[in-house]
Amino acid sequence: MSEMSSRALLEKLIGFATVSRDSNLAMIEFIRDYLAAHDVQCELFYNDERTKASLFATIGPRDRGGIALSGHTDVVPVDGQAWTVDPFRLIEKDGRLFGRGTADMKGFLASVLAAVPTFVERNLKMPVHLAFSYDEEVGCLGVRPMLEQLAQREHKPVLCLIGEPTLLKPVLGHKGKLAMRCCVKGAACHSAYAPYGVNAIQYAARLINHLDQIGEELAQPAYRDERFDPPYSTVQTGVIKGGRALNIVPAECEFDFEVRALPGFDANQVAQRLQSYAEAELLPKMRAVKADTDIRMRSLSAYPGLATSPDSEAARLLALLCGSTEFGTVAFGTEGGLFEQAGIPTVVCGPGSMDQGHKPDEYITSEQLRECDAMLLRLADHLSI
Repeated sequence: MSEMSSRALLEKLIGFATVSRDSNLAMIEFIRDYLAAHDVQCELFYNDERTKASLFATIGPRDRGGIALSGHTDVVPVDGQAWTVDPFRLIEKDGRLFGRGTADMKGFLASVLAAVPTFVERNLKMPVHLAFSYDEEVGCLGVRPMLEQLAQREHKPVLCLIGEPTLLKPVLGHKGKLAMRCCVKGAACHSAYAPYGVNAIQYAARLINHLDQIGEELAQPAYRDERFDPPYSTVQTGVIKGGRALNIVPAECEFDFEVRALPGFDANQVAQRLQSYAEAELLPKMRAVKADTDIRMRSLSAYPGLATSPDSEAARLLALLCGSTEFGTVAFGTEGGLFEQAGIPTVVCGPGSMDQGHKPDEYITSEQLRECDAMLLRLADHLSI
């Protein structure tokens, strides 16, 4: 198979509309066939419905740990966004490559795939692993079954580089996230007799107000870490639903909230405090009116934060690849904390900027793609005997 440039591969990858709600199998099968053409075999880790799969491949010796190059194959939707170009067709204008996922994060995947022939032809002293996941955008779902398998193996990766867009600046940390749904079950009645019902919206409002108070506490100086922006764990409510008509006391209300937690802070503490407040302050009042009223919470998604030591081997390698020891953090999350929990030290560095990610007319510059190609060539040189 003739070699393909990262730009040509990016054009192929953008053509696959791998929105998280849809299958990624067409793209995964393209990557599988591309690797097979270079005599690289891979494993697929399917979801229960076998509509999506993560991919893991190894290039080089298999009797030792190696370096994983990791990224997700899914992208966020384009619904309701004012795109001026076809989001699933790569368009180049003035040095910018437009398309959904160019920055987040098919640009990195394209550079990795373009480097495969180089990795194959080198006599590597350590293997390079490719770890491509699904459903990162909806809770880092697809990487988990793959990591469960890797954790059981004798020779799992000893280091992971996640290519999320950082403008190729070295990143060692990000916050974790907990997303929760709170459901308030009240009791309906005619609004003329409001005291005889249990207004689910009003009780939900008290819960949201309590979340605000917790958020204010977490912003106090004692809980801050100035490496992050903002430098504290945050709490916010993003969705609320409730009520049927103004003249009916609402029997149901639900809202979704999230915690963006500094590494080392257990976001579940926020949910536990909210549940304790509900049980101590609100439910007794609700049930004094109607016994079967309730407040319940459930987790929607969660992933841990990342805080890799600047003195670690992973950080030293990243500095070598980037030519910089000015390590930073990012506000968005990655799968890095999950790799870390699996015993695989992780760093983040990739082409493009998240300033363009998730937006209409998302793009990556041709220069960033070339610089990522060069970074992976330096990795090949470093790993060659």
